[in-house]
Amino acid sequence: MKRLFNITCLLILSTLCISATKHELQDDDCKFEGKKLYGKIRFVESASNADVKIKIVNNFPDLKVKLVENFADDCGEWQVVEYGEDLKVYVAESFADIKVKFVTSFPGMD
Repeated sequence: MKRLFNITCLLILSTLCISATKHELQDDDCKFEGKKLYGKIRFVESASNADVKIKIVNNFPDLKVKLVENFADDCGEWQVVEYGEDLKVYVAESFADIKVKFVTSFPGMD
C-alpha cells in the first residue's frame, strides 16, 4: 500500500514538473528583448515611443498574430487597447525589429 502511494505521488510530481517546463518554454520563445509578444498591445505613432517595431508581411513572418477581444495570454495573441498596455508597437516600413503576419488561426512563432 505504501509503495502504491509513493508511485502515485511520483506520477503527480512528474506531471507537474512537465507541465511547468512546457509553459516556461513558451514564455522564453515568445519574447523580443525581454518583452513578451502577446497580451495587451497599443499601437503608437512614433518609433521612439515603441517597445518593438514591426513590419507587416504576407510571407516568412517571425511572428503570426491573431487579434483577440479578451484573454490574450498565448504566444501571438494580441488584444489592442488604448491604455494599460503590455507592449507598445510601431508599424514600420523599414528597419523593423520583427516581421508580423496577421492570421485568423494558429498564432505564434514557427
